[in-house]
Amino acid sequence: MSFSPLVDELIESLRCLPGVGSKSAQRMALQLLERDRYSAARLSKALTASLDGVGRCQQCQNLAEQDICKICTNERRNTGVICVVETPSDLMAIEQSGNFNGRYFVLMGHLSPIDGIGPEEIGIDKLLRFIAEASIHELILATNSGVEGDATALYIADLLDGSDILVTKIAHGIPVGGQLGYVDGSTLSHALAGRKPVED
Repeated sequence: MSFSPLVDELIESLRCLPGVGSKSAQRMALQLLERDRYSAARLSKALTASLDGVGRCQQCQNLAEQDICKICTNERRNTGVICVVETPSDLMAIEQSGNFNGRYFVLMGHLSPIDGIGPEEIGIDKLLRFIAEASIHELILATNSGVEGDATALYIADLLDGSDILVTKIAHGIPVGGQLGYVDGSTLSHALAGRKPVED
């Protein structure tokens, strides 16, 4: 069964969200149209404004409304330490743990040759430039645990092999295949505190 073309398009559009199947998308669409048109209008306005106004920080690639994000411009952050994460949600998870006061670099993904995602696509060149300009002494690799995340971390570590920068990787507590954005703050705090130098 299908609804009107506009309703069908709304349902199909909602399916782009992670974890939302056809039934969930249909429930969301009908909720917004039947019972909560105010929230639907607010959602539409917020989406339009975000798409128009949110870009990437020119230094760390995090989502930002300005050229340089608030974290990069915060003078109270430890500028000598950069934590490399895959996504903005990973960054937020670490921030919410409350135990990291350095800066970040957001890869916006991980290396995946099968999918055509190489170093250029995740901004490795920008990361190296950021490292050179920031004069850092430690780079923490907080990529997600899994084949692609580990391969990305090793690739970055190899690029910095022989430099004066200490390259570490977050430690225990992160399950294999787990994503940082879904790990609790206490586990993340222990993983950051127990980080170890990356070894080939």
